[in-house]
Amino acid sequence: MVAIPTFETTLLVRDTCLCLHLQRAARSLARRFDDALRPLDLTNGQFSLMMSLNRPKPPAMAAVASLLAMDRTTLTAALKPLQRRGLVKITADPTDGRARLMTLTPKGRRLLVQAVPIWQSTHLAVEGLLRDDPDRLRKNLRALS
Repeated sequence: MVAIPTFETTLLVRDTCLCLHLQRAARSLARRFDDALRPLDLTNGQFSLMMSLNRPKPPAMAAVASLLAMDRTTLTAALKPLQRRGLVKITADPTDGRARLMTLTPKGRRLLVQAVPIWQSTHLAVEGLLRDDPDRLRKNLRALS
């Protein structure tokens, strides 16, 4: 017979599980940024993806997927609505025809100009909720990722 964890174990996991607390915080933060960016018809994920393309040279799919900690299939799916809106352009890499490069279109850059102040004010509000140093939290989160 398999032993069932006790209720005390359930409470211990509820109160101490880093994974659970990170997931809850991530969902809450995602909702907060989604709400803030909604007037621009952007999600927090789309904003992050577009910001990851805001570089001097167009990045390849692998570099962006790695930065955003997602697989290429998920990245491709996330790009489609941005492409349909004319915010992102995907082209073949001239040095490697199999690879794809992504760039923001002028329309995408204009949308980011509008989105950044929204992100800044929301981000400032979130940092204001933290009891500890936000840089320390960022450092610890990077250590986990």
